[in-house]
Amino acid sequence: MKIAVVGAAGMVGAEVVAEAVRRGHDVTAVVRTASLEVPGVRIARGDATDREFTTTVLSGVDGAVAAVRPRPGQEATVGPTTTALLDAALAAGTRTLVVGGAAPLRSPGGTGLVLDDDRYVPPHIRPIAAASVRQLEVCRAHAADWVYLSPPALLEPGERTGTYRRGRDELLTGPAAISVADLAIAVLDELENPGTDRHFTVAS
Repeated sequence: MKIAVVGAAGMVGAEVVAEAVRRGHDVTAVVRTASLEVPGVRIARGDATDREFTTTVLSGVDGAVAAVRPRPGQEATVGPTTTALLDAALAAGTRTLVVGGAAPLRSPGGTGLVLDDDRYVPPHIRPIAAASVRQLEVCRAHAADWVYLSPPALLEPGERTGTYRRGRDELLTGPAAISVADLAIAVLDELENPGTDRHFTVAS
């Protein structure tokens, strides 16, 4: 497959690039300003909000991954950035997997969102959590071919075990965690063999 990873220099994007290369895919890594060199990977430098640039990058690509995360204090950019990415994906006719946040998931055993469950969202991370809820709203309102992946409550570097559990729109517990390497496996599995859920989650 031809795959483009937007936000390829970030924690998630870098692992997705590595997993795609491991599987023998043709990969384009999209970065804004970061210096990135990966053997066998094309590097495209530009701003994800530049629709012309992003449409050109996504044209002819079988699947794209949006793994863009705002800096602290810039959470308001998530909506416009996601809209621009999906506009480009629609114009290019490219299916796009958006790696978002856990906050839009339903809280385990309840009807509310993880965003409002202080077991998982303490006050200091609420701004980025709320941004991920907005991000999913943007996706749901868009005509592009998208799928939204919500990581579990805890996502951090760790061992690549090669396994994960998949759920729908409720946070998986026991534990509510996954390594970034295993999340990347789930991303590539979804690109290679699309499921039926437009919003899904994974955990170890």
